[in-house]
This record gives sequence, C-alpha cells and structure tokens, in this order.
Amino acid sequence: MKENIVIVGGGIAGLEAAAQLLELGYKPIIIEKSDRLGGHVADWNCLFPDMSPAKDVVSSLIARSAEANIFLNTEISFVNKLKDSYNIMLSNGISIITRIILMTTGFSLFDASKKEEYGYGIYDQVMTNRDLEDWFNTGDDKRINDSAMNAVGFVHCVGSRDEKARNSQCSKVCCITAIKQAIELKQKFPDAMIYCFYMDLRMFGKKYEDFYINAQRDYGIRFIRGRVSEVGENIDGRVIVKAEDTLSGKPVKVTLDLLVLMAGMVCNPDSTKVANMARLPIDSDGFLKSKDNVADIIESPKEGVFYAGACTGPKTVPETLAEARAAALKIYLYIKGLE
Repeated sequence: MKENIVIVGGGIAGLEAAAQLLELGYKPIIIEKSDRLGGHVADWNCLFPDMSPAKDVVSSLIARSAEANIFLNTEISFVNKLKDSYNIMLSNGISIITRIILMTTGFSLFDASKKEEYGYGIYDQVMTNRDLEDWFNTGDDKRINDSAMNAVGFVHCVGSRDEKARNSQCSKVCCITAIKQAIELKQKFPDAMIYCFYMDLRMFGKKYEDFYINAQRDYGIRFIRGRVSEVGENIDGRVIVKAEDTLSGKPVKVTLDLLVLMAGMVCNPDSTKVANMARLPIDSDGFLKSKDNVADIIESPKEGVFYAGACTGPKTVPETLAEARAAALKIYLYIKGLE
C-alpha cells in the first residue's frame, strides 16, 4: 500500500510499531538520529523481572522490522503542515510528504551532575545506573575494582519526585532497576554489602514484589528508607554516605567502594524539538501531551500524529511494546477511515 507512515525514533517502540505495520501491509519509514537501532534498551544488559537478555529483545525487533525504510544518522530538520498532510525535511536532504507521523522519540536520563550533593562528576567512585549497565555489558570501568568491592550503595529517585530538579513525577522504573542491578552486583561480588537508599519502594509490575523479596531474602540486600543527606569522600577515595533511617529514626553512615545514582527518566530533547516544529503541545511534566491520559494516550491533539512509548512519560518495556502495537492498529484504522 502506498502510504507514507513516518516513525520518528528507532527504539523499541518505533521498531515494534514498524513490525506491526509491515504485517498490516504498509512499509513505514523509520527516522533514527543515532547510528543504530534499539534505543536505550540496546544499551541494557538484562531486563527485569525475568533477567532476560536485552539484546535478544532488540535483535528480534530489528529482524521483524528490517523491511521498513530505515534512515540512520538522520534528524528531522523541518516540519511544515500542509492542508491535509505534513512535509518533513530530513537532515540528509530528503523530503517526505505524509499524512501520518508516529512519535516514538523515547526519553533521556536525568543529568545526575545537576544533583551536586551526590557527587557525580566530583567523586571518582560515584556512577549512574547507565554507567553500571555499561559495565555489565563491557566489564570495563575504572570505578569498579574486582578485588575491592566490599560495599556498594544505590540512591533511588535521583532527579525524580524532586521539585528542586523541576521533576515532581515518579520515574516509575528506578526502584525495580536498582533492585535488578543490586542483585547483579551481588551475583558478581557475593561478599559485598549492598545498600539501597529509597523514599518509597514502588513495586507496581508483575513479579516486581517477588523480585524485591528475593533481593532481601536470597541476596541479603539492605533497604534503608530515607533520603541521603550528604555524600563525601575519605582519604582513600572511598565514598562516605550519610542518611537517616526514617523507619528506625536513627542516622546512618556508611563507607562505600561505589555509589550508584538511579537517574530518572525525563523527556528526550529531540521530542520537544520535533514537537515544536509540528506545534504539538508539551504537558506539565515536560513530556509530550496526549489527547488525554486515560483513553487516548497514544493520540496527539493534532490530526494524523500519534504517540507510543516513553515520549509521553516513563514506561516499562512491556508497556512500551503494548503502546506501539496499539498505535500501529490505530494508524491502520485511521488510514482506512481516510480511504
């Protein structure tokens, strides 16, 4: 069928939507800014709660969407609204006329260096959840010494539920990601003491509560309810963390070989950039604004523009894939209504 369907973003949402549209008889166009497909999930090692390899999920999606027209290393330079369609100019000079745009631009991680009190970029032994995931994949990070990992701490809600960081929203997946990474570290360093400093644990997904219980029961990971008040460094370069255990009402001070900051999800600047070009509204949380947040979250207020995945807010992998499938069906029905 000759209908240009432009998918902005080649992460898992864009790939799943493309695969579904291919099965429905269309040949969508994927526009991806980077030099590879898969988005953030391609950088992850294992996915909670089953610890399934992220590469298997991404490889399957890439294989299923391979027949789409894919532009890598390509950005959208300009969007012009025509009478009943859009003219999209790409950074490679190609112009596409389309009636349908699917935004799957995903998210960015909060810049942890903005929370100076946690010491990211200041103290050598402080890293982010993404840094740690890179180490799980490559085994290469000078901050992790295989012979000296006796104590590790995780700080939840870095840049999330934080008015000072201008993000009052929960990032949704940080709690479960911290538990996943804590378990993975414990598996690699069985004798290490691992602490999780949290505000509230939000175990909302299937098997998440089991995962949390296993972390305590089977791996001995210690969960401390309370915000970290101070991070410092001793003469040996180890990290000193001070917090208050709000359940016991007592102060806590621990010396760590590594501190991991769970940076939350924020809106991808590329989403905002394209949204401004297409005159799409931004919601109060900084993500793209859907027609509504209940029944029409995959629809934009603009005719012919649809959303899927974390461009509208923090999402898990299953939620992202489900929205991508729903968006593909919505686009199919939309086209049928135009014929």
